[in-house]
Order: sequence, then structure tokens, then C-alpha cells
Amino acid sequence: MTTRERTTPGGRERWVRIGLLLAVGLFVAYLDRSNLSIGIKGVARDLDFAGGSFPAVSSLTLTAFLWGYLASNLLGGFLTGRFDAKWILLVSVAGYSLCTLAIGFSDSVPVLVALRIGVGVFEGFYWPQQFRLAKEWFDEREMSRASALIQYYGQYLALALGFFLLTPVYSAWDWRPLFWLLGGIGLVVIVPLYAVFLRSRPGVPRFAPVRATRTEDTTRERLTFAALGGWRFLLIVFSYFANGMLFWGITLFLPQTVSGFGLSPMLSGLASATPYLVSLVLTVPMIALSDRTGKRGPIAVSGLVVGGILIACLPFAHSAPAQFVLISLGVGYFTAAYTPNIWAIAVTRLSSTAVGPATGIINGFGAGGGGIVAGWLVGALLAATGSYFPGFAILGVVAIAGGIALAIYVRSTSNRPSETQLVEQEIG
Repeated sequence: MTTRERTTPGGRERWVRIGLLLAVGLFVAYLDRSNLSIGIKGVARDLDFAGGSFPAVSSLTLTAFLWGYLASNLLGGFLTGRFDAKWILLVSVAGYSLCTLAIGFSDSVPVLVALRIGVGVFEGFYWPQQFRLAKEWFDEREMSRASALIQYYGQYLALALGFFLLTPVYSAWDWRPLFWLLGGIGLVVIVPLYAVFLRSRPGVPRFAPVRATRTEDTTRERLTFAALGGWRFLLIVFSYFANGMLFWGITLFLPQTVSGFGLSPMLSGLASATPYLVSLVLTVPMIALSDRTGKRGPIAVSGLVVGGILIACLPFAHSAPAQFVLISLGVGYFTAAYTPNIWAIAVTRLSSTAVGPATGIINGFGAGGGGIVAGWLVGALLAATGSYFPGFAILGVVAIAGGIALAIYVRSTSNRPSETQLVEQEIG
């Protein structure tokens, strides 16, 4: 037995050494993505776009991250087949942490935009690697829990705690220390943790085998459109595009929306965090329901449809409490039902060759592309109407369409065996 094999986590340890460690890394990554939403008014004041140009320039600076994110998700997915995911993750964390740190020294909008694109580029490389490692270490029956631990809790706990804790920090010390603090955490805490503890599974992954041909040729199978799922793959990409529009369209502008309620900094932070706190509460029964019934598809579909309906009703709510309830319940249910299940649905239908590129494409076009379109749309309607809610309502309608697309995908693939089932059939 080699030294690496003796130090490779297995059993319950992999949930800590792999699952929890990736969740912590994603937690910091999401703080780096969302901190500009908290500090945007201070940034606008210091970089001179606080007047009539605020809707357009704030939309540009907030969504600049997503332009880099889109491009590097696509490239990062293909890198999974060429390099050890651990080292790509290390470079990624170091890169987006340095960019975040440097944003605290920005003195112009072009510099800010360039650094936000840099954060997006390095965080886009990060995303496909975490699912490549999840595919290596967790089998199909564990994938909902693994996806929830790595992606769901890393993401939504960051947003809940981030908006709640960082809003008063920004109120007390302004925006520059916010970026210095978060960039420093990535460099001083996450990079050393990943370097010491994170491991790729040695040899051929047990739960993500490279399937051999009938002649027992063990070379890696070619990546084709058919290997991604053919036309069905476009349905899940559109579903995630709708998710990206709804999630980023609200998340990027939520602190500014809440600031119009006239609350104190602490209460504003709590109000911004509430949709994600609702999500964290709801996800426990939603995951239990998914595991017990095996109905990941219908539950994920309900997340987009129900969440979309609630958000689409915002223009008809004429009081701040009613608007707050619709946003909290809409975002909370949508994220709790959709997010933990969608990656389990996608990943378990893919071979180990396709999982990295496919998740990069889904997340790149979905989160990146959807977020860019949503940022432009909400910003344009804010400039035209003076309100965020008309843009939010359109995001809700798109989410409903994404739910319909996902329902078609689930129905069309319901009788197709997953890769784990194919391997078990071959072994049997």
C-alpha cells in the first residue's frame, strides 16, 4: 500500500475530508461573489456613479463577475480530464482570493470591473472540479446528500450568514475592509486547508468508472454531444439558465431592495439573509423527501414553478411586508427544492468522462449566462420604472418555463439507466 493510499479518506471520513472541506471552500467563494451587493452604494459613492448612472453601472459591476464565470466554467470542465482536480482548486482559490483582496484597493470603475471578471474566472474553474471529486467519492445513492453538503450548504449558508454579518461590518467600516477581510480568509485559511487535506481518489474512481469497450479497451471514451445526453442535455441547460436568472437576479439586488424598507443596518442584514435562512430550514425535509421517495425530478421542478409563481406576484404586492414574504418564501422554497436535487439528477446520468465538461457547461451557461441576462434585465427595468419588482416578476415567469423544461427532461430520461446501474449490470 502506498503512502497516498494510506492517507486517502474513506468511509465517514470522506464526508469531512471531501464533502465538508469543499463546502467550506464554496462558502468563502460565495461570500466573495456577494460582498459587492452589500457594499455597492459605498463603492458608487467613492467611484463616482452614485447619481443617475447608478442603475446601469451597478448592474455592470455586479454582473462582471458572471462574464468571467461563464467562460471559465466551460474551460474548467474540460480541464478535469487533464489535471488533478485538487491542484485546479488550489489555483482557483488563490486566484479569486487575490482578486477579492485587490478590489479593496480599486480606484476606478474599469479596475473594479476587471477584478470582478477575475474573481469570476477563477471561481468558474472551481465549480466543475468539486463535482468531479464528488463523482469520485460518493455513489449514486449518496449524491443528493453529497450535493446538498457541498453545493447547497456551502452556497446558501454563505448567503444567509454573509448578508446578516457583513451588512453591519460594511456599515461600521465601509466597503474596502470588507474585501480585504474576505480575500485574506481565502489566502490564509482555505488554500492551506486544501493543500494539506484535500485528496483526489487514487487510480480509477470506484463510483465513476471509465467504461471499457467490448474489446476491453480501457482508454477514455470520447466526449460527444450524445455522451452529454443529446437534445435532452439542452433542456437541463435551459432549466439551469432559468435558475441562474431567478437566483442571481434577486441575490445581486436583494440588499438594495431591502434597503428601501427603511430598516437599521442589523435588521437590513437579517432581512437580506431571511430568504436563505428559510431555504436552509426547508432543505432538511426536502432532502428527506427526495431520499425517501426517489422523486428528485418532480421536487426540483416544483422548486422552479412554485418559486417562479411567488416571485412573479411581486408587482401585485403593495406593501413592504407582503413583498418581503413573497421574496422569502419564493427564494426559500425554490432553492430548497431545486438546488440539492438538480446536480444529483444531472451527475448520476453522466459518465466520468462527461461529468466535468457537462457540469461546466450547465453552470457556465446556466448560472453565468442566466445571471448576466438577469442583471441586465433588472437594471434596465430599474432605470425605466424606479423599481426592482418588474424585473423580478419577469424572472419568475422564466423560472416557470425552466420548470417545464426540466419536467420534460425528467420524463424523457426516466427509463434510461444511470451509469452506476449500467456498471452494476455489466458486473452482474
